Amino acid sequence: MTIAELIDQITQQLERADLCFGHGTDNARDEAAWLVLHVAGEPLDGSFCDWGRAVTPAEQEKVAQLLDQRCSRRAPLAYLLGKAWFAGLEFVINEEVLVPRSPLAELILDRFQPWARPDRVNRVLDLCTGSGCIAIATAVHMPGVRVDAADISAAALEVARRNVQRHGLENRVFLLQSDLFNDIPPAAYDLIVSNPPYVPAGSISGLPAEYCAEPGLGLASGEDGLDAVLTILLDAPRFLGEDGILVCEVGESEQRLAEALPSVPFTWLEFAHGGSGVFVLTRKQLEEAGEALTALIRKRSYVV
Repeated sequence: MTIAELIDQITQQLERADLCFGHGTDNARDEAAWLVLHVAGEPLDGSFCDWGRAVTPAEQEKVAQLLDQRCSRRAPLAYLLGKAWFAGLEFVINEEVLVPRSPLAELILDRFQPWARPDRVNRVLDLCTGSGCIAIATAVHMPGVRVDAADISAAALEVARRNVQRHGLENRVFLLQSDLFNDIPPAAYDLIVSNPPYVPAGSISGLPAEYCAEPGLGLASGEDGLDAVLTILLDAPRFLGEDGILVCEVGESEQRLAEALPSVPFTWLEFAHGGSGVFVLTRKQLEEAGEALTALIRKRSYVV
């Protein structure tokens, strides 16, 4: 059997299994190619072209084992392989972190232009870093920039540490354990980027099994999904330089956030390769939103 034939076979089996795709691929064929090429030890960067290469019996057996786990456990393939790709870079991952998949990758590849001037960005904070993919990709694509990467989870930071070492960025990416801004040392960042939890807690159980396999700490954020982002909006100005900006992903909570804060001039970004729910705000805009944020948070605190 050739690699092409095996990919065709695995595609059909994945399609029959009624799985959910969205953790590195969005369809059965791409996931089948990812699985087969990984086991075959072939590149996943689009350069592979030897589709007629024969698959060894040992490779076929390994593919079959992984396919069985994917279909029976409904775990994201990235967890089974222990690897994922983001912004053109490979990352080690496990069940302690979310699988990298943010549309922020497109923004990173553009070096956050036109919202930030790369030549004026020296210090970046990645809040809720998880595997470290956003922090590391930012450091790789913006050489010379220092990135602080913070997360509340010690287990997630251990995964991030492995990825920092993997990409040789120990001198530019620094890990911090912090519940949002609580333990971040005083600083004036040029850019704060965050992909915080934003799913309503009551919605988690209704998600496909592949998403329920991810750590709930990285997904759920209060009854309406806004707890984390409201705290970020309130505290971010104290950690931004005069011309600093906040870039934050809130995914499906975009409409709820906009409706909760109609006076805040969110700039919602559009992406050429799909994705939504990412906004940009300047430090000045955040400061001006402080009164509305404080009132909203106080109101929420009294809701029984």
